[in-house]
Amino acid sequence: MPIAPEHLALLYTGPFDAYLYGRNSRDMKKKGKESSVGDQLTEGREICLENGWPIKREFSDIGRSASRYAKREREEFEEMIAGIESGDCRILVAWEASRYYRDLDVYVRLRSVCMAAGVLLCYNGTVYDLSKRADRKATAQDAIQAEDEAEGIRDRNLRTVRLNAKAGGPHGRILWGYARRYDPDTGDLAEQYAHPDRGPIVKKIFDRVAAGETEYAILQDLRAGGERLPGIRWEQHHLSEMLRNVAYKGRRIHQGIDVGKALWAPLVEDEVFNAVQQIVRAPERRTSHTSTVVHLLSGLARCGLCEDAPYLRVLNNRGIKSYQCSEKFHVVMSEAKLDAYVEEAVVEWLGSKAAAAAFSSTDDQQRTATARLRQNRMQAQLNEARAQAATFGTDGAPKLSIQSLAALEASLTPLIAEARQEAESVTVPPLLRGVIGQPDIDAIWEDMSMAQQRALLRAVVTVRLMKARVSGLRTIEPGRVVLAFVGEPGFRSG
Repeated sequence: MPIAPEHLALLYTGPFDAYLYGRNSRDMKKKGKESSVGDQLTEGREICLENGWPIKREFSDIGRSASRYAKREREEFEEMIAGIESGDCRILVAWEASRYYRDLDVYVRLRSVCMAAGVLLCYNGTVYDLSKRADRKATAQDAIQAEDEAEGIRDRNLRTVRLNAKAGGPHGRILWGYARRYDPDTGDLAEQYAHPDRGPIVKKIFDRVAAGETEYAILQDLRAGGERLPGIRWEQHHLSEMLRNVAYKGRRIHQGIDVGKALWAPLVEDEVFNAVQQIVRAPERRTSHTSTVVHLLSGLARCGLCEDAPYLRVLNNRGIKSYQCSEKFHVVMSEAKLDAYVEEAVVEWLGSKAAAAAFSSTDDQQRTATARLRQNRMQAQLNEARAQAATFGTDGAPKLSIQSLAALEASLTPLIAEARQEAESVTVPPLLRGVIGQPDIDAIWEDMSMAQQRALLRAVVTVRLMKARVSGLRTIEPGRVVLAFVGEPGFRSG
Protein backbone atom coordinates (compact mmCIF):
# COMPACT_ATOMS: atom_id res chain seq x y z
CA MET A 1 0.00 0.00 0.00
CA PRO A 2 1.14 3.61 -0.58
CA ILE A 3 2.89 5.14 2.41
CA ALA A 4 3.70 8.60 3.74
CA PRO A 5 7.28 9.86 3.16
CA GLU A 6 8.03 10.04 6.88
CA HIS A 7 7.40 6.28 7.24
CA LEU A 8 9.61 5.23 4.33
CA ALA A 9 12.71 4.58 6.45
CA LEU A 10 10.68 2.23 8.68
CA LEU A 11 9.82 -0.10 5.81
CA TYR A 12 12.72 0.25 3.35
CA THR A 13 16.50 0.28 3.63
CA GLY A 14 18.20 3.50 2.51
CA PRO A 15 19.94 5.49 1.26
CA PHE A 16 17.16 7.17 -0.72
CA ASP A 17 19.04 9.12 -3.37
CA ALA A 18 16.40 11.26 -5.05
CA TYR A 19 15.64 12.67 -8.48
CA LEU A 20 13.36 15.71 -8.61
CA TYR A 21 11.19 16.38 -11.66
CA GLY A 22 9.12 19.44 -12.60
CA ARG A 23 7.11 20.24 -15.72
CA ASN A 24 4.52 22.66 -16.97
CA SER A 25 3.04 23.70 -20.30
CA ARG A 26 2.78 27.30 -21.39
CA ASP A 27 -0.74 28.65 -20.97
CA MET A 28 -1.32 32.41 -21.00
CA LYS A 29 -4.71 31.99 -19.33
CA LYS A 30 -3.15 30.19 -16.36
CA LYS A 31 -0.23 32.53 -16.05
CA GLY A 32 0.49 33.04 -12.36
CA LYS A 33 -2.33 30.67 -11.35
CA GLU A 34 -0.65 27.29 -11.51
CA SER A 35 2.38 25.87 -9.80
CA SER A 36 5.49 26.86 -11.74
CA VAL A 37 8.35 24.45 -12.32
CA GLY A 38 10.35 26.41 -9.75
CA ASP A 39 7.60 26.00 -7.14
CA GLN A 40 7.31 22.29 -7.91
CA LEU A 41 11.04 21.75 -7.41
CA THR A 42 11.02 23.83 -4.21
CA GLU A 43 8.30 21.63 -2.75
CA GLY A 44 10.27 18.53 -3.76
CA ARG A 45 13.40 19.86 -2.06
CA GLU A 46 11.44 20.41 1.17
CA ILE A 47 10.15 16.81 1.12
CA CYS A 48 13.70 15.49 0.58
CA LEU A 49 15.13 17.72 3.31
CA GLU A 50 12.45 16.73 5.84
CA ASN A 51 13.01 13.03 5.22
CA GLY A 52 16.79 13.00 4.73
CA TRP A 53 16.76 12.02 1.07
CA PRO A 54 19.95 13.19 -0.74
CA ILE A 55 19.10 14.99 -4.00
CA LYS A 56 21.20 13.58 -6.82
CA ARG A 57 19.74 15.58 -9.75
CA GLU A 58 16.90 17.90 -10.68
CA PHE A 59 15.09 17.80 -14.03
CA SER A 60 12.69 20.37 -15.47
CA ASP A 61 10.73 20.58 -18.73
CA ILE A 62 9.31 24.07 -19.19
CA GLY A 63 6.58 24.63 -21.75
CA ARG A 64 6.34 20.92 -22.58
CA SER A 65 3.13 18.92 -22.77
CA ALA A 66 3.00 15.39 -21.34
CA SER A 67 -0.03 14.28 -23.38
CA ARG A 68 -0.07 12.20 -26.55
CA TYR A 69 -0.68 15.41 -28.50
CA ALA A 70 2.69 16.86 -27.48
CA LYS A 71 4.59 18.34 -30.41
CA ARG A 72 7.96 18.65 -28.69
CA GLU A 73 10.02 16.04 -26.90
CA ARG A 74 10.68 16.34 -23.16
CA GLU A 75 14.48 16.31 -23.22
CA GLU A 76 14.90 16.43 -19.43
CA PHE A 77 12.37 13.63 -18.96
CA GLU A 78 14.37 11.44 -21.32
CA GLU A 79 17.57 12.20 -19.39
CA MET A 80 15.78 11.27 -16.17
CA ILE A 81 14.69 7.93 -17.64
CA ALA A 82 18.28 7.20 -18.63
CA GLY A 83 19.46 8.02 -15.09
CA ILE A 84 16.86 5.71 -13.55
CA GLU A 85 17.92 2.88 -15.86
CA SER A 86 21.54 3.37 -14.81
CA GLY A 87 20.66 2.90 -11.12
CA ASP A 88 21.61 6.47 -10.19
CA CYS A 89 18.63 7.06 -7.84
CA ARG A 90 16.29 5.25 -5.46
CA ILE A 91 13.27 7.54 -5.40
CA LEU A 92 11.62 9.85 -7.93
CA VAL A 93 9.86 12.96 -6.58
CA ALA A 94 7.32 15.20 -8.36
CA TRP A 95 4.48 17.54 -7.42
CA GLU A 96 1.65 15.40 -8.84
CA ALA A 97 1.14 12.49 -11.27
CA SER A 98 0.28 14.76 -14.20
CA ARG A 99 3.81 16.24 -14.04
CA TYR A 100 5.18 12.82 -15.04
CA TYR A 101 2.55 11.85 -17.60
CA ARG A 102 -0.81 12.67 -19.20
CA ASP A 103 -0.56 9.66 -21.47
CA LEU A 104 -1.04 6.01 -20.41
CA ASP A 105 1.75 4.84 -22.71
CA VAL A 106 4.20 7.15 -20.92
CA TYR A 107 2.94 5.94 -17.55
CA VAL A 108 3.49 2.30 -18.50
CA ARG A 109 6.98 3.13 -19.73
CA LEU A 110 7.93 4.96 -16.53
CA ARG A 111 6.39 2.22 -14.37
CA SER A 112 8.37 -0.47 -16.19
CA VAL A 113 11.64 1.44 -15.83
CA CYS A 114 11.07 2.09 -12.10
CA MET A 115 10.08 -1.52 -11.44
CA ALA A 116 13.20 -2.84 -13.20
CA ALA A 117 15.51 -0.47 -11.30
CA GLY A 118 13.74 -0.74 -7.93
CA VAL A 119 12.95 3.00 -7.90
CA LEU A 120 10.11 4.33 -5.76
CA LEU A 121 7.65 6.94 -7.05
CA CYS A 122 6.61 9.93 -4.95
CA TYR A 123 3.93 12.53 -5.76
CA ASN A 124 1.12 14.29 -3.91
CA GLY A 125 3.01 13.61 -0.66
CA THR A 126 2.73 9.83 -1.11
CA VAL A 127 5.32 7.15 -1.91
CA TYR A 128 4.49 4.22 -4.20
CA ASP A 129 6.36 0.94 -4.66
CA LEU A 130 5.56 -0.12 -8.22
CA SER A 131 6.61 -3.69 -7.55
CA LYS A 132 3.39 -4.03 -5.51
CA ARG A 133 0.03 -4.69 -7.13
CA ALA A 134 -1.92 -2.21 -5.00
CA ASP A 135 0.51 0.60 -5.77
CA ARG A 136 0.45 -0.18 -9.48
CA LYS A 137 -3.35 -0.05 -9.39
CA ALA A 138 -3.37 3.26 -7.51
CA THR A 139 -0.86 4.93 -9.83
CA ALA A 140 -2.64 3.53 -12.91
CA GLN A 141 -5.89 5.13 -11.74
CA ASP A 142 -4.08 8.45 -11.30
CA ALA A 143 -2.60 8.05 -14.79
CA ILE A 144 -6.06 7.41 -16.27
CA GLN A 145 -7.37 10.54 -14.56
CA ALA A 146 -4.39 12.61 -15.80
CA GLU A 147 -4.92 11.40 -19.37
CA ASP A 148 -8.65 12.12 -19.16
CA GLU A 149 -7.89 15.64 -17.96
CA ALA A 150 -5.58 16.10 -20.96
CA GLU A 151 -8.32 14.92 -23.34
CA GLY A 152 -10.78 17.30 -21.70
CA ILE A 153 -8.33 20.19 -22.01
CA ARG A 154 -7.81 19.40 -25.69
CA ASP A 155 -11.56 19.20 -26.38
CA ARG A 156 -12.10 22.55 -24.66
CA ASN A 157 -9.20 24.09 -26.55
CA LEU A 158 -10.51 22.85 -29.91
CA ARG A 159 -13.98 24.17 -29.12
CA THR A 160 -12.50 27.50 -28.07
CA VAL A 161 -10.45 27.68 -31.28
CA ARG A 162 -13.53 27.00 -33.42
CA LEU A 163 -15.59 29.64 -31.61
CA ASN A 164 -12.71 32.11 -31.78
CA ALA A 165 -12.35 31.49 -35.52
CA LYS A 166 -16.06 31.99 -36.07
CA ALA A 167 -15.85 35.29 -34.18
CA GLY A 168 -12.86 36.34 -36.29
CA GLY A 169 -10.36 36.39 -33.43
CA PRO A 170 -6.62 35.80 -33.93
CA HIS A 171 -4.97 32.50 -33.05
CA GLY A 172 -1.51 31.00 -33.08
CA ARG A 173 1.68 32.78 -34.01
CA ILE A 174 1.45 36.54 -34.42
CA LEU A 175 1.21 37.53 -38.06
CA TRP A 176 4.25 39.60 -39.09
CA GLY A 177 3.14 43.22 -39.22
CA TYR A 178 0.86 42.95 -36.20
CA ALA A 179 1.31 43.08 -32.42
CA ARG A 180 -0.87 41.83 -29.56
CA ARG A 181 -1.92 43.14 -26.18
CA TYR A 182 -2.92 40.78 -23.36
CA ASP A 183 -4.98 41.44 -20.25
CA PRO A 184 -2.45 41.64 -17.38
CA ASP A 185 -4.85 39.95 -14.93
CA THR A 186 -6.42 37.12 -16.92
CA GLY A 187 -3.81 36.64 -19.64
CA ASP A 188 -6.61 36.76 -22.24
CA LEU A 189 -5.82 38.24 -25.64
CA ALA A 190 -7.28 41.74 -25.62
CA GLU A 191 -6.34 43.08 -29.03
CA GLN A 192 -4.36 42.45 -32.21
CA TYR A 193 -3.29 45.70 -33.83
CA ALA A 194 -0.96 47.00 -36.53
CA HIS A 195 2.66 47.02 -35.39
CA PRO A 196 3.83 50.65 -35.48
CA ASP A 197 7.01 49.79 -37.40
CA ARG A 198 6.20 46.59 -39.26
CA GLY A 199 2.62 47.38 -40.30
CA PRO A 200 3.65 50.17 -42.72
CA ILE A 201 6.31 47.85 -44.20
CA VAL A 202 3.64 45.26 -45.06
CA LYS A 203 1.47 47.89 -46.73
CA LYS A 204 4.44 49.20 -48.72
CA ILE A 205 5.36 45.67 -49.89
CA PHE A 206 1.86 45.12 -51.29
CA ASP A 207 1.81 48.56 -52.90
CA ARG A 208 5.17 47.93 -54.58
CA VAL A 209 4.09 44.57 -56.00
CA ALA A 210 0.80 46.09 -57.19
CA ALA A 211 2.87 48.79 -58.90
CA GLY A 212 4.75 46.13 -60.86
CA GLU A 213 7.98 45.84 -58.90
CA THR A 214 9.56 42.39 -58.68
CA GLU A 215 9.68 40.38 -55.48
CA TYR A 216 13.43 40.05 -56.00
CA ALA A 217 13.97 43.82 -55.88
CA ILE A 218 11.73 44.17 -52.84
CA LEU A 219 13.54 41.31 -51.09
CA GLN A 220 16.91 43.00 -51.59
CA ASP A 221 15.58 46.23 -50.08
CA LEU A 222 14.13 44.36 -47.11
CA ARG A 223 17.44 42.66 -46.45
CA ALA A 224 19.25 45.96 -46.72
CA GLY A 225 16.86 47.42 -44.16
CA GLY A 226 17.61 44.81 -41.51
CA GLU A 227 16.54 41.41 -40.27
CA ARG A 228 12.96 40.16 -40.38
CA LEU A 229 13.26 39.07 -36.75
CA PRO A 230 16.34 39.09 -34.51
CA GLY A 231 18.69 36.51 -35.99
CA ILE A 232 16.38 35.76 -38.95
CA ARG A 233 16.95 37.45 -42.30
CA TRP A 234 14.33 37.95 -44.96
CA GLU A 235 13.91 34.99 -47.35
CA GLN A 236 11.89 34.59 -50.53
CA HIS A 237 9.33 32.32 -48.86
CA HIS A 238 8.59 35.00 -46.23
CA LEU A 239 7.63 37.40 -49.00
CA SER A 240 5.69 34.85 -51.08
CA GLU A 241 3.63 33.69 -48.10
CA MET A 242 2.89 37.26 -47.07
CA LEU A 243 1.62 38.27 -50.51
CA ARG A 244 -0.88 35.38 -50.57
CA ASN A 245 -2.13 35.63 -46.98
CA VAL A 246 -5.70 36.95 -46.86
CA ALA A 247 -5.30 37.75 -43.16
CA TYR A 248 -3.56 40.97 -44.27
CA LYS A 249 -6.85 42.20 -45.73
CA GLY A 250 -8.68 41.35 -42.51
CA ARG A 251 -9.97 37.84 -43.22
CA ARG A 252 -9.92 34.92 -40.75
CA ILE A 253 -8.72 31.52 -41.93
CA HIS A 254 -9.49 28.33 -39.96
CA GLN A 255 -8.20 24.95 -41.15
CA GLY A 256 -7.51 26.44 -44.56
CA ILE A 257 -11.02 27.89 -44.94
CA ASP A 258 -11.93 31.56 -45.06
CA VAL A 259 -14.54 31.74 -42.26
CA GLY A 260 -15.24 35.45 -42.42
CA LYS A 261 -14.15 38.91 -41.42
CA ALA A 262 -11.42 39.14 -38.77
CA LEU A 263 -11.52 41.28 -35.65
CA TRP A 264 -8.22 42.96 -36.48
CA ALA A 265 -7.97 45.88 -38.89
CA PRO A 266 -6.60 45.06 -42.37
CA LEU A 267 -3.17 46.33 -43.37
CA VAL A 268 -3.96 46.10 -47.08
CA GLU A 269 -7.03 47.35 -48.96
CA ASP A 270 -9.11 44.75 -50.81
CA GLU A 271 -8.43 46.36 -54.16
CA VAL A 272 -4.66 46.34 -53.70
CA PHE A 273 -4.67 42.79 -52.31
CA ASN A 274 -6.74 41.51 -55.24
CA ALA A 275 -4.46 43.29 -57.72
CA VAL A 276 -1.46 41.58 -56.12
CA GLN A 277 -3.17 38.18 -56.42
CA GLN A 278 -3.55 38.71 -60.15
CA ILE A 279 0.16 39.41 -60.37
CA VAL A 280 1.41 36.53 -58.23
CA ARG A 281 -0.95 34.09 -60.01
CA ALA A 282 0.31 35.07 -63.47
CA PRO A 283 1.64 31.95 -65.29
CA GLU A 284 4.82 33.66 -66.46
CA ARG A 285 5.60 34.66 -62.87
CA ARG A 286 5.27 31.08 -61.64
CA THR A 287 7.48 29.63 -64.34
CA SER A 288 10.20 32.28 -64.39
CA HIS A 289 13.56 31.06 -63.12
CA THR A 290 15.31 34.43 -63.21
CA SER A 291 15.34 37.14 -60.62
CA THR A 292 15.58 40.10 -63.01
CA VAL A 293 13.61 41.10 -66.13
CA VAL A 294 15.72 41.41 -69.28
CA HIS A 295 13.32 41.83 -72.23
CA LEU A 296 10.33 44.14 -72.38
CA LEU A 297 7.98 41.99 -74.47
CA SER A 298 9.13 38.40 -73.99
CA GLY A 299 6.24 36.40 -72.54
CA LEU A 300 3.88 39.32 -73.32
CA ALA A 301 3.75 39.84 -77.08
CA ARG A 302 2.11 37.02 -79.04
CA CYS A 303 2.34 35.43 -82.43
CA GLY A 304 -0.46 36.76 -84.67
CA LEU A 305 -0.53 33.72 -86.99
CA CYS A 306 -0.78 30.70 -84.67
CA GLU A 307 -4.31 29.81 -83.59
CA ASP A 308 -3.42 29.59 -79.89
CA ALA A 309 -1.36 32.83 -80.08
CA PRO A 310 1.82 31.60 -78.28
CA TYR A 311 4.11 34.16 -76.68
CA LEU A 312 7.15 35.52 -78.44
CA ARG A 313 10.60 34.76 -77.09
CA VAL A 314 13.97 36.37 -77.68
CA LEU A 315 16.50 34.58 -79.89
CA ASN A 316 19.69 35.58 -81.64
CA ASN A 317 18.81 36.06 -85.30
CA ARG A 318 22.04 36.45 -87.30
CA GLY A 319 23.62 38.44 -84.52
CA ILE A 320 20.54 40.57 -83.82
CA LYS A 321 18.39 40.06 -80.73
CA SER A 322 14.93 39.41 -82.10
CA TYR A 323 11.44 38.38 -80.99
CA GLN A 324 10.24 35.16 -82.61
CA CYS A 325 7.22 32.89 -82.33
CA SER A 326 8.09 30.35 -79.66
CA GLU A 327 6.44 27.48 -81.55
CA LYS A 328 6.84 27.81 -85.33
CA PHE A 329 9.39 30.64 -85.63
CA HIS A 330 7.49 32.06 -88.63
CA VAL A 331 7.28 35.62 -87.33
CA VAL A 332 10.39 37.58 -86.35
CA MET A 333 11.29 41.19 -85.64
CA SER A 334 14.22 43.02 -84.10
CA GLU A 335 13.79 43.39 -80.34
CA ALA A 336 14.81 47.04 -80.36
CA LYS A 337 12.41 47.87 -83.22
CA LEU A 338 9.36 46.16 -81.70
CA ASP A 339 10.08 47.57 -78.23
CA ALA A 340 10.30 51.12 -79.60
CA TYR A 341 7.11 50.75 -81.65
CA VAL A 342 5.08 49.38 -78.73
CA GLU A 343 6.46 51.91 -76.22
CA GLU A 344 5.55 54.86 -78.43
CA ALA A 345 2.05 53.54 -79.12
CA VAL A 346 1.32 52.74 -75.46
CA VAL A 347 2.59 56.09 -74.15
CA GLU A 348 0.42 57.87 -76.72
CA TRP A 349 -2.63 55.78 -75.76
CA LEU A 350 -2.13 56.41 -72.02
CA GLY A 351 -2.46 60.14 -72.64
CA SER A 352 -5.56 59.80 -74.77
CA LYS A 353 -9.23 60.11 -73.90
CA ALA A 354 -9.64 56.45 -74.89
CA ALA A 355 -7.47 55.38 -71.96
CA ALA A 356 -9.50 57.39 -69.47
CA ALA A 357 -12.74 56.14 -71.00
CA ALA A 358 -11.57 52.50 -70.82
CA PHE A 359 -11.63 52.66 -67.02
CA SER A 360 -14.35 55.22 -66.39
CA SER A 361 -17.39 53.94 -68.25
CA THR A 362 -20.51 54.11 -66.07
CA ASP A 363 -21.76 50.87 -67.58
CA ASP A 364 -18.43 49.18 -66.87
CA GLN A 365 -18.39 50.46 -63.31
CA GLN A 366 -21.90 49.12 -62.72
CA ARG A 367 -20.95 45.81 -64.32
CA THR A 368 -17.84 45.61 -62.15
CA ALA A 369 -19.78 46.39 -58.96
CA THR A 370 -22.45 43.81 -59.82
CA ALA A 371 -19.85 41.16 -60.64
CA ARG A 372 -17.93 41.85 -57.42
CA LEU A 373 -21.12 41.63 -55.34
CA ARG A 374 -22.04 38.35 -57.04
CA GLN A 375 -18.53 36.99 -56.43
CA ASN A 376 -18.57 37.97 -52.75
CA ARG A 377 -21.99 36.45 -52.13
CA MET A 378 -21.11 33.14 -53.78
CA GLN A 379 -17.78 33.03 -51.96
CA ALA A 380 -19.53 33.69 -48.65
CA GLN A 381 -21.98 30.86 -49.36
CA LEU A 382 -19.11 28.50 -50.17
CA ASN A 383 -17.16 29.55 -47.05
CA GLU A 384 -20.23 28.95 -44.90
CA ALA A 385 -20.68 25.49 -46.41
CA ARG A 386 -17.02 24.62 -45.79
CA ALA A 387 -17.33 25.77 -42.18
CA GLN A 388 -20.42 23.58 -41.71
CA ALA A 389 -18.58 20.59 -43.16
CA ALA A 390 -15.83 21.14 -40.56
CA THR A 391 -18.36 21.48 -37.68
CA PHE A 392 -19.73 18.38 -35.99
CA GLY A 393 -22.90 17.86 -34.00
CA THR A 394 -23.27 15.99 -30.71
CA ASP A 395 -23.67 12.72 -32.65
CA GLY A 396 -20.31 13.24 -34.37
CA ALA A 397 -21.85 13.84 -37.80
CA PRO A 398 -20.84 16.94 -39.80
CA LYS A 399 -23.50 19.60 -40.25
CA LEU A 400 -22.93 19.33 -43.99
CA SER A 401 -21.87 16.10 -45.67
CA ILE A 402 -18.73 15.89 -47.77
CA GLN A 403 -20.84 14.85 -50.77
CA SER A 404 -23.02 17.97 -50.46
CA LEU A 405 -19.97 20.20 -50.05
CA ALA A 406 -18.27 18.66 -53.09
CA ALA A 407 -21.38 19.20 -55.21
CA LEU A 408 -21.67 22.81 -54.05
CA GLU A 409 -17.98 23.50 -54.72
CA ALA A 410 -18.25 21.97 -58.19
CA SER A 411 -21.13 24.30 -59.08
CA LEU A 412 -19.92 27.49 -57.37
CA THR A 413 -16.17 27.46 -58.08
CA PRO A 414 -16.43 28.16 -61.85
CA LEU A 415 -19.11 30.79 -61.23
CA ILE A 416 -16.90 32.54 -58.66
CA ALA A 417 -13.95 32.48 -61.07
CA GLU A 418 -16.14 33.90 -63.84
CA ALA A 419 -17.43 36.69 -61.58
CA ARG A 420 -13.89 37.50 -60.39
CA GLN A 421 -12.61 37.75 -63.96
CA GLU A 422 -15.50 40.04 -64.91
CA ALA A 423 -14.96 42.23 -61.84
CA GLU A 424 -11.24 42.53 -62.46
CA SER A 425 -11.46 43.07 -66.21
CA VAL A 426 -12.33 46.77 -65.93
CA THR A 427 -10.76 47.63 -62.58
CA VAL A 428 -8.02 50.25 -62.76
CA PRO A 429 -4.74 48.56 -61.71
CA PRO A 430 -2.94 50.54 -58.95
CA LEU A 431 -0.01 51.12 -61.29
CA LEU A 432 -2.20 53.05 -63.76
CA ARG A 433 -3.81 55.46 -61.30
CA GLY A 434 -0.91 57.87 -61.45
CA VAL A 435 -0.32 57.45 -65.17
CA ILE A 436 -3.53 57.72 -67.17
CA GLY A 437 -4.26 61.26 -68.27
CA GLN A 438 -1.04 62.75 -66.85
CA PRO A 439 0.73 65.43 -68.97
CA ASP A 440 4.22 63.96 -68.47
CA ILE A 441 3.57 60.32 -69.34
CA ASP A 442 6.86 60.09 -71.30
CA ALA A 443 8.85 60.98 -68.18
CA ILE A 444 6.75 58.65 -66.01
CA TRP A 445 7.40 55.78 -68.42
CA GLU A 446 11.14 56.41 -68.45
CA ASP A 447 11.27 56.45 -64.64
CA MET A 448 9.61 53.05 -64.40
CA SER A 449 11.63 49.89 -63.94
CA MET A 450 11.27 47.32 -66.70
CA ALA A 451 9.22 45.15 -64.35
CA GLN A 452 6.78 48.03 -63.86
CA GLN A 453 6.65 48.73 -67.60
CA ARG A 454 5.85 45.07 -68.26
CA ALA A 455 3.12 45.12 -65.62
CA LEU A 456 1.59 48.19 -67.24
CA LEU A 457 1.73 46.63 -70.72
CA ARG A 458 0.09 43.47 -69.43
CA ALA A 459 -2.75 45.54 -67.99
CA VAL A 460 -3.55 47.69 -71.00
CA VAL A 461 -2.50 46.09 -74.29
CA THR A 462 -2.23 42.83 -76.21
CA VAL A 463 0.57 42.84 -78.79
CA ARG A 464 0.47 40.54 -81.83
CA LEU A 465 3.27 40.24 -84.35
CA MET A 466 2.28 39.30 -87.91
CA LYS A 467 4.41 37.86 -90.70
CA ALA A 468 6.35 40.27 -92.93
CA ARG A 469 5.05 40.77 -96.48
CA VAL A 470 8.44 39.78 -97.90
CA SER A 471 11.45 38.15 -96.25
CA GLY A 472 14.06 40.57 -94.92
CA LEU A 473 11.71 43.56 -94.73
CA ARG A 474 13.16 46.04 -92.24
CA THR A 475 10.34 48.57 -91.93
CA ILE A 476 7.16 48.13 -89.91
CA GLU A 477 4.38 48.14 -92.43
CA PRO A 478 0.75 48.85 -91.46
CA GLY A 479 -0.79 45.72 -89.96
CA ARG A 480 2.57 44.14 -89.11
CA VAL A 481 2.15 44.87 -85.39
CA VAL A 482 -1.42 44.64 -84.15
CA LEU A 483 -2.23 46.33 -80.83
CA ALA A 484 -5.50 45.75 -78.97
CA PHE A 485 -5.95 48.01 -75.95
CA VAL A 486 -8.17 47.23 -72.96
CA GLY A 487 -11.83 47.41 -73.90
CA GLU A 488 -11.10 46.77 -77.61
CA PRO A 489 -11.73 43.54 -79.54
CA GLY A 490 -8.73 41.22 -79.32
CA PHE A 491 -7.53 42.35 -75.89
CA ARG A 492 -6.56 39.44 -73.66
CA SER A 493 -6.23 40.14 -69.95
CA GLY A 494 -2.91 38.89 -68.50
